[in-house]
Amino acid sequence: MMMTILKYRSLIAALPLGAVLTVTATSWADNPIVQTNYTADPAPMVVGDTVYLCTSHDEDVTLDNFFTMNDWRVYSSKDMVNWTDHGSPLSYHSFSWASGKAWAPHCVERDGKFYFYVPVSDSIGVAVADSPIGPFEDAIGEPLVSNYQYIDPSVFIDDDGQAYLYFGNPRLWHVALNDDMISFTGQVEQIENTTQSFGQRSGDADRPTLYEEGPWFYERNDQYYMIFAMGPLPERIGYATSSAPLGPWTYRGVIMENQSGHAFTNHAGVVDFKGKSYFFYHTQELPGGGGYKRSVAVEEFSYGADGSIPTISKTAEGVSESAEPLNPFVRVEAETIAWEQGIETEPCSEGGMNVTEISDGDTIKVEAVEFGAGADSFSYRVAAASGGGAIELYLDGEDGDPVATCAVESSGGADTWVTQQCAVNITGAHDLLLRFTGGGFDFDWWQFAGPGEPTTDGAGGATGTGSTTTTTTTTGSDGGGGASTSTDTGATASTGNPQTSGSNTGSVGTTGGATVGGATAASATTGAATSAASTGGSGAATSGGPGDATVTGGDPSSSGKGSSDDGGCACAVAGPSSSPGGLGLLSLMLLGTTRRRSRAGRS
Repeated sequence: MMMTILKYRSLIAALPLGAVLTVTATSWADNPIVQTNYTADPAPMVVGDTVYLCTSHDEDVTLDNFFTMNDWRVYSSKDMVNWTDHGSPLSYHSFSWASGKAWAPHCVERDGKFYFYVPVSDSIGVAVADSPIGPFEDAIGEPLVSNYQYIDPSVFIDDDGQAYLYFGNPRLWHVALNDDMISFTGQVEQIENTTQSFGQRSGDADRPTLYEEGPWFYERNDQYYMIFAMGPLPERIGYATSSAPLGPWTYRGVIMENQSGHAFTNHAGVVDFKGKSYFFYHTQELPGGGGYKRSVAVEEFSYGADGSIPTISKTAEGVSESAEPLNPFVRVEAETIAWEQGIETEPCSEGGMNVTEISDGDTIKVEAVEFGAGADSFSYRVAAASGGGAIELYLDGEDGDPVATCAVESSGGADTWVTQQCAVNITGAHDLLLRFTGGGFDFDWWQFAGPGEPTTDGAGGATGTGSTTTTTTTTGSDGGGGASTSTDTGATASTGNPQTSGSNTGSVGTTGGATVGGATAASATTGAATSAASTGGSGAATSGGPGDATVTGGDPSSSGKGSSDDGGCACAVAGPSSSPGGLGLLSLMLLGTTRRRSRAGRS
């Protein structure tokens, strides 16, 4: 990465049952890109200046030696190195007709609506939302198509407006969708499974070609691409191309081989973003990982002059350069992460997500942070039943002394959120490491202020309705000294990101530039945002009251209320190992149930 610090280079293969992996505080990597959950089957979607990544979710506890998957998750990034966790906007419980098997999804936008296609309960369902981070609702109340082989949907809208849905294991089917994206008038048709199209497989008369599953269909420079998982197991990734959306297809070769650290399955997604091309896939390289506990990773690549895709190898480093610097002078969600150790995320009572399960020595790294002419204060939103913890700030690694130690004072309760502040002195561009001491608190967002603040609006921010009172505690940079308290009354600041989730459509706001101790006034939105606050596949959605909304990492947001049911908060901000086998087999090895965290007691 830009200003890359020490990388985590030990590629973690599947661990034996009960094995524990110890990761030291100075070990780093950028793949897998999500460390707080086991994620698989990446489906990236570019919306404006943001990549939204829809994934499946392997549960921590595997049941019946098979894929245990109950919901889907969404992450986002503006720079391809720091990823914001938006939680789970959809689970199999969201479909009244479904009973499980929440497998590989695909997400697409059309005419301001977002469609989430999912294989669930031997069918493909479709959910719809007004925001890429949901909440999503079943669009038709029944399966779109049904067959136990109808899995792994991939949707593409061609330049003429025609949308196509591809899917299938061990054969490839397609159907042309209607303009509403939730129906079709023709018939499901099978793509001719020829060796010319998908390469030749030996020893399996029922599967004569290399095509196995996981199609990813797109067009680039008048050439259509069909990327797919190749059999036999363990899977590789290959591709075919065509001059038309329905073929005929020509097999072009292998993109990614199966190496040590890969699961026995793989699933690819490809996007162009801010002038570069990115290849998403999954491995099993988190601690406790295995064939049923997978992890999404990403690599940057370049097409050949003829549009060919090169051979791509998985790496621990992942994307080597940020697509743009991270602006620290706007609200940055605490769950925006390049790499973390120890923490977890959960739905936040103020909306969106927050970091939780913080213990002494846990860390969060964010990369390519541009402080410019300088930052002189650091604000952080925390909930702490008692004080004694702290957030230490390090630049470009964890060696030496922190540049600031920001004490976390008691907020008055574990569910009471306050904004606290400490003095800092940081200039230039750096990777930023937040190291937690003491633990015992939750963490929602952070923001710097100072002379380096850009004059134009940046990404991030939050919105709310009405005026509220927020207590802000100011502490010295050494974590000691007397704390002062001030009361600010005003509407929550917004930084130019409309709220689009649920029934909340807010106006574009302006950057809130107030410092702690001074009132913050900005445009406020009204309306109720709705949140799918499901974890572990519950899929339960909770409606928040007026002003329950958040913008995470600068994206159009809307996660609404998490676990709180107080009717609305309108919170103001003060201051700126591979296994043989495959789908359908009755017996597969259980590849470890060790928690991805090595710290004892973490549930």
